Amino acid sequence: MQKHWFIKQGPSKQIISTIEKELKVSPLMASILHQRGLTTHAEIRSFFNPTLEQLHDPFLMFGMKEAVSCLEKHIQNKNKILIYGDYDVDGTTAVALIIEFLKSYADVEYYIPDRHTEGYGISFQGVEYAKNAGCNLIIALDCGVREVEKIKHAKELGLDVIVCDHHNPGDELPNCIVLDPKQTQCTYPYKELCGCGVGFKLLQAWLQFKNEDQSKLFESLDLVAIAIGADIVPITGENRVLCSLGLKRLNLQKREGINALIASAKKTYPFSLSDIVFTIAPRINAAGRLSSGTRAVELLLATNKNVANEIALEIDTYNTERRELDAETTAEAYELITSDANFETQKSTVVYNPNWHKGVVGIVASRLIEKKYRPTIVLTESNGVATGSARSVAGFNVYEAIKSCEDLLLQFGGHHHAAGLSLNIENILPFKTQFEDYVQKNIQPIEEFEELKIDLEIQLNELFIPGESSFQIPRLYRMLEQLEPFGPGNEKPVFCVKNVYAENQRLLKDQHISFEIIQPNCTFKLRTIGFFMADKFDLIASGCSFDCAFTLETNTFRDKTTLQLQIRDIREAGVSNL
Repeated sequence: MQKHWFIKQGPSKQIISTIEKELKVSPLMASILHQRGLTTHAEIRSFFNPTLEQLHDPFLMFGMKEAVSCLEKHIQNKNKILIYGDYDVDGTTAVALIIEFLKSYADVEYYIPDRHTEGYGISFQGVEYAKNAGCNLIIALDCGVREVEKIKHAKELGLDVIVCDHHNPGDELPNCIVLDPKQTQCTYPYKELCGCGVGFKLLQAWLQFKNEDQSKLFESLDLVAIAIGADIVPITGENRVLCSLGLKRLNLQKREGINALIASAKKTYPFSLSDIVFTIAPRINAAGRLSSGTRAVELLLATNKNVANEIALEIDTYNTERRELDAETTAEAYELITSDANFETQKSTVVYNPNWHKGVVGIVASRLIEKKYRPTIVLTESNGVATGSARSVAGFNVYEAIKSCEDLLLQFGGHHHAAGLSLNIENILPFKTQFEDYVQKNIQPIEEFEELKIDLEIQLNELFIPGESSFQIPRLYRMLEQLEPFGPGNEKPVFCVKNVYAENQRLLKDQHISFEIIQPNCTFKLRTIGFFMADKFDLIASGCSFDCAFTLETNTFRDKTTLQLQIRDIREAGVSNL
């Protein structure tokens, strides 16, 4: 699928020169820092070395004072508290965080709903469980802000409820204490916390209220970092602080469950946010998708190495099964949509098969977008109704698109880029028509093509300063590492070079490409890797010049580590940018 390149406009030569002299960095690094608003020593120090002092006062969040008073009341009365969390990574890490901390202060237990029998969010079964277990308070994590009827039922049973959510609220809020930065009346300075992050702020506020040391809570920031990475929230502001400090905690290798999970995946420390996204998160998610999210919580809370290893191996098996289901379902779904006579003229994808596994429909929606770039919903049947997941393309608000069809829905929730929904099976076709109509009218032309944002167009020799060899890791790479963690809002810098050539090109496993990249008038030959880019092999092997976009990575072979360019896209030379 051809991408549209958008090359950002760099700063003027005068600005680059000023930053270069002030910060003693290369012109290339000066441009990158300027693009991210980092032009002084103070700004760079704050960005490169986040501290706990940069966290916002939790009491700035609407409802926090009432939430802390409610929690304190139940702790003082020695009441039983149910920690209720969604079955995905954000929910299960949030539950583990609250349980791990509150167990020293209160009588707590947890509940993770079954994806297949209860579905997303607070369930009537979960509310009944809380009552029957003798609980007096439910703390709902990563869910609840739209559960008006279920929380009404909980209140009728005499239960207090605190909701810690980050999803968009509906028109009516539940009748309970709601902590959610996205609710209209909340003026909290940072709106993009994940569910685990909101739970963290509740605990931080409670400790602040009690005037107690918060260091024990900060020891669990690894769980918050995992949630931030898995939920694909922006790595900006407070999230960047929490994630950066959480990654440092994770790499201290203190948590038996994570150690076991990494070992079962045959990976080693240190771990980056990217490693969380591609190694830890899919495995934790696999438990909730194919078995029970309860196993994920058990793993995260495990203190015995043997127990942790046992659960990690079980979860790794689920992940293998999940990958097989993912590939099989994606192939079936793609065949289904391409057989539709209207496939090419549609602006959206809505596909349904009652036999697909509910646990992989969200992943399949993302896979379909990789094949056909447009807002996508994948539905299956569960408990007699159609249920599924939506994923969006950059810039298009899929939550609002689904909301425009709420007259046909039983339930829905989510945010700008992803959502879940359920509807009666007889409403699938009307919903598909209404959803497509909304997308047709509201999607912008630029949103119909995947955009590759490129920080700078460069010459290959700019990657090295005078005196550096292509056989060593350049200073530029070491400085870029300090910009981590990378993610939405703080993407890894992407560079491009034009009119380059390939030598020693290879096709790997019929899927990937590797070659040495050469630029006229440049003395360097650099090795590259392009994953799942076999369709570009003929172009690079033709002997013709091409343009190449890439990020900087390293490759270690026989104990020797060198710079490697990871290809983001290749196109024929001379193509105009957006």
